[in-house]
Order: sequence, then C-alpha cells, then structure tokens
Amino acid sequence: MKKIKIMLWMLVLLFCAGCAGESQPHDGQAYTIYEVNKDETKVVERTIYTGETDSEELVKLFMNELCYVSENTESRPAILSAETLISYDFIDGNVTLDFTSEYLSGSAMREILARAAIVRTLTQIEEVKYVTVLVEGNPLLNRSGVPVGVMTAEQFIDNSGNVINTEEIASLSLYFANEDGDSLVKVSREVVYSSNIPLEKLVVEQLIKGVQENEEGAYPMLDPNIKINTVTVRDGVCYVNLDGTFLSQTTNVSADVVIYSIVNSLVELSDINKVQFSVNGESEVTFKETMPLSEIYGRNLDILEQAE
Repeated sequence: MKKIKIMLWMLVLLFCAGCAGESQPHDGQAYTIYEVNKDETKVVERTIYTGETDSEELVKLFMNELCYVSENTESRPAILSAETLISYDFIDGNVTLDFTSEYLSGSAMREILARAAIVRTLTQIEEVKYVTVLVEGNPLLNRSGVPVGVMTAEQFIDNSGNVINTEEIASLSLYFANEDGDSLVKVSREVVYSSNIPLEKLVVEQLIKGVQENEEGAYPMLDPNIKINTVTVRDGVCYVNLDGTFLSQTTNVSADVVIYSIVNSLVELSDINKVQFSVNGESEVTFKETMPLSEIYGRNLDILEQAE
C-alpha cells in the first residue's frame, strides 16, 4: 500500500479548514466519528456520510473529521488542535500519528478518551487494523511509563460490545503464558473501561481477550470464547464463576499456568488476597485433572518465568 505522509503546517491545516462535517445525510455510506464530551468523561458520536471507498482517501477524510470543530457545543474533536499533529502515516494496515508534546498538556482522562475516539474512528476503514500514537517521534507512554504500542478497536469496547463511555482508567498487571506454556510472564496494560464494571471483572475480561500486539514474550492461555458468569469479591476472596468452555478448552499451556495467570492477576488488586473458581456455579470439579477448583488459591510467584 502506498504510504501517506501529511505534514502539519500546510496540508493538515488545509484539511481541517475544508469540508469536514459537510456531508449530507444519507449521501453514501454512514460512518461514526467519535469525539469527547465537553466534560471529558466519555466518548460521544456523530455520523457522517460519504461515497468514498478508497482506503487512503478515507483515512484523509477521517483525519479531517477528527479535528473538525462541529457546531455541537456538547462535544469536542478528538484532536483539539491540528497544530499538535506533526504528521501521520498509513502503511500496511497501520495508521501512525505523531504529535507534538502539546498533545500531553491536557488531563490523562482527556488524552485516553481522545485516543479511544481516534482508534474507533479510523478502524472503521476495512484496511486499517491498528493505530499507533507517537509524541515527537517517540512511543506514547502510559501512566506507568510503559509504551502504549499498537492499538486495536477492541481495546476500547466494553464486555457488552458498546463503545466505552467512562470515567475510569486502569493500569493493570496481567499474567500470561510464556512461549512454552510452562511459566508466567507479567505485562502492564492501561485500559479505559466503563465505570460500572468492577475491576476484578475487568481483569478477567482482559485475560480472556488475550495478548496485545506490543506485549512481546507473552502468549494467551485462555479460550477467547469463555464466558464470565460472575466475578465477586467477599472478605478478600475473589469468586470467579466461568462457563463450561473453561473446562473444555484445549491448549498447550499447563494447568497451573492457566490457574495462576488468573490468580496472580487478580491478587494485584488491593482488595483481593485469594481466588476461588467455579464452573457454572460448581466448584467440585478439577481443571485438567490436576487443579481442583474447590481449593482457594493464593499468589504464586515461583511460577514466573526466570530471567536468563
């Protein structure tokens, strides 16, 4: 795919002063442009219509829309000022945006909601699979100092399939399998999530979703089709109730790695010390013939992969 490079001071400013927001209702295919509400607490939507089908041209159009200041006083564009955008590239399914340091001048909530809006908008284009944000040529870091890396639309969708409207950002420590499936690898992940989702449920959801593009050395250990029945916390114990897919999954990951990936991830939360599992409410079962779910499991750091 031909590489697009749009430089700030000329073309971007022309784009944002152009025809954004002028598409007529029902004139072509409908697309959603995601923005941030004026209180900077959630992502909001507006609809545009276009007959454009070329992916490169759609990227240009959507970048235009992402910095367009609409007449709606209840929302703000994801890119508040075109002058913060140095350039963007579109190549091999990835759109990379490079911002000036002014991009980080707002609140952390505003930045991550804007990022959600940008990713959700651009990945509507069939050929756009990933979005990467840079700041003056360097990887964007989360609040824990870890590179955010390549982002996908799924990172900004809640468990019910809705675009996240949120007042919460979580920096999670998650444990996944190593390449051989016999040890755990710890990764740090920043997640925007709906404020009505308990953190313990969010952790299990993220483990089921699997490993992200930038989490090198980590491998998924749960079937993505596993359904969560309930996740509750009482007296420091987290009760994780999954559906039958948890027992029937076939992976090369050892049983203790699967169990302790969930346990170690959950006990990173301040109010959880131990974890008890059940499948459709039943704990008198054994996972992979070696790990009885009737037991209550605590943190196990011996199972972490040892650095060479």
